[in-house]
Amino acid sequence: MFEENSSLEALFEGESNFIANAANFASYFYHNLDDVNWAGFYFYDGAELVLGPFCGKPACIRIAMGKGVCGTAAMNRKTLIVENVHDFPGHIPCDSASNSEIVVPIVYQNKLIGVLDLDSPKFNRFTNKDKNILESAIDNLLKASNVSALEKYYF
Repeated sequence: MFEENSSLEALFEGESNFIANAANFASYFYHNLDDVNWAGFYFYDGAELVLGPFCGKPACIRIAMGKGVCGTAAMNRKTLIVENVHDFPGHIPCDSASNSEIVVPIVYQNKLIGVLDLDSPKFNRFTNKDKNILESAIDNLLKASNVSALEKYYF
């Protein structure tokens, strides 16, 4: 991965719309990380995760809480790094080319907003260093965006 989020932060400058910032966020990581074939968001609607802005092949639209890597990370509110998705119980295979995955929950004021999901065709692609960088980037996304405007649509 890389060390700096300064280019990402520049994308947020002057923009507070969470959806617009999330779209640029997904595109940024999709185009700037090696060995990533999907990068995007699922937002929690109070019952399940619903597909948000992403880059990559078409994806599953709805994911139940506790199901697959995304639903499990959302339910537990903990980042999950999966070295081999084929060994993950209940894995939801949206793209058969994906072999590893990292999912970062997005929590704002103790409310689950959703998850950031990155997939890779490479086994063991994601590390704890990636986890730290992505969690920091999510914090920057939340700070730059008017998250409270989402309340009428989500959580």
